[in-house]
Amino acid sequence: MNIKAHINKQTLVRLALVGIIPLILCLLFLWAGGWLTPERLTSDKLINVLQQSGGIHKGYRRNHAKGICVLGNFISNGNASTLSRASIFSKGETAVTGRFAIAGGNPGAPDYAVPVRSMALSFQQANGEQWRTGMNAMPFFPVSSVESFYELQAATLPDPATGKPNPEKLHAFVMKHPEVKPFFAWAKQYTPSSSWASDRFNSLNAFRLIDRAGNEHLVRWSMVPHTRFSPLSDADKQNKDFLQQDLAHRLEQGALEWDLVFTLAQAGDKGNDATKAWPADRKTINAGTLVLNKALPQQQGPCNDINYDPLILPDGMAASDDPILNARSSAYAKSYNLRTHEQAQQAGAHL
Repeated sequence: MNIKAHINKQTLVRLALVGIIPLILCLLFLWAGGWLTPERLTSDKLINVLQQSGGIHKGYRRNHAKGICVLGNFISNGNASTLSRASIFSKGETAVTGRFAIAGGNPGAPDYAVPVRSMALSFQQANGEQWRTGMNAMPFFPVSSVESFYELQAATLPDPATGKPNPEKLHAFVMKHPEVKPFFAWAKQYTPSSSWASDRFNSLNAFRLIDRAGNEHLVRWSMVPHTRFSPLSDADKQNKDFLQQDLAHRLEQGALEWDLVFTLAQAGDKGNDATKAWPADRKTINAGTLVLNKALPQQQGPCNDINYDPLILPDGMAASDDPILNARSSAYAKSYNLRTHEQAQQAGAHL
């Protein structure tokens, strides 16, 4: 082979490699979007089924659409610094931007109509890293996989003829996924509170705390309220915005507080199944106190542009092997992109 031919061959190889790289990226993009495997469950499908349930409300989150922004601080007592090297757990204060919400995709839904409520928080560490978390006021998740969560949403969609879920579809789902029975049993006997301030919010999914020596500790966490529980009243059911009005009124009187409590797993406790509550005798550590002192409307509020992706974690924290975490992260990103695009369009239309 002469020198000229060798150079041409090398050039062709380089060009081929240059062409292959964007092709691979395109294929990965298409695969992630479900275009190459339409039977594969994607974030688009998850968002679509949520929209079928709550309707399309442009500019709002596709789930937990109705909410309110809150501001405050997390005051760490240093107790969790033995479990995690994250600076947030050293003694001191960290600024927090949060959001309370009710489940569902309808921003106009009555507060009393939805038993599941949420607290989302974004902790801004001094070193620039963030910890974001979305918690729910329920003890465990209804299903253990992304596919079964999608099937549950589909099974509970309102029947056009009745406006209510089809009991046959729901029965078929329960027969296929008996792990959902404890959640339905909890929901049947659950009495909602009269205030977000008295709700206990749980991570549901497990995570790993990593200490300075590199040791990992499997944990779940809860925000445990200082406010005493009081049940939902008949008067609350006459006011579709009672949760937001109650929160604003309470914060006018003073700050509201929750303790951040970590529960440590023992051998045999699963980190990949959020349907299973860990036994009550597991060791707990109080890591400090969340203090909220201000509430603001969510639209154009400080929480509006925050994607409370549970996989945004600082050094010293990491995800467990729970498959629902990746699905939550992907669906949150899809919802965020949709609503921010819609909000930009709405803003442009008013110029």
